[in-house]
Amino acid sequence: MDSKESVVLQHYNADHMNTLKKFQLPEDQERFTSMPLEYENVDCGQYRIVILNRGEPVGFFILDSSEKVASYTSNDSAMLLTSLLIDYQSQGKGFAKQALNRLGEFIRNEYPDCNGIVLSVNHKNVHARRLYEKTGFQDTGKTIGGPEGEQSIMKLVI
Repeated sequence: MDSKESVVLQHYNADHMNTLKKFQLPEDQERFTSMPLEYENVDCGQYRIVILNRGEPVGFFILDSSEKVASYTSNDSAMLLTSLLIDYQSQGKGFAKQALNRLGEFIRNEYPDCNGIVLSVNHKNVHARRLYEKTGFQDTGKTIGGPEGEQSIMKLVI
């Protein structure tokens, strides 16, 4: 199996937590996301998704179908993607790009009523914005405030 086939998106299960607890990010990245431990418990409509490489967790994000989505889009069939991160030791290997490229198929299989993904990316987080653009996300032209400043709202049509 080559690395292009090795990344899989999977719903969180308790077996993942020991590895997720060890995830680390440099401070300049951590300020733009939330660590997996902050999601030991999730609200109704929030789904923890683990990015696996060869069966081992290398990344994490949340898909959210709660009322929060309405703050980002008028599309009632969209989900919100938040807290995307790749563990620092696994960065630079293309895992985030592979995961985002697989997101559409994952959504179609797991959430067939969903037809789009929205997210917000901080204006200062240029690297993440480029990644989202490379994987098909489009800037909606809308912005919101965030804890680290203004954020652009981006969308992906599924």
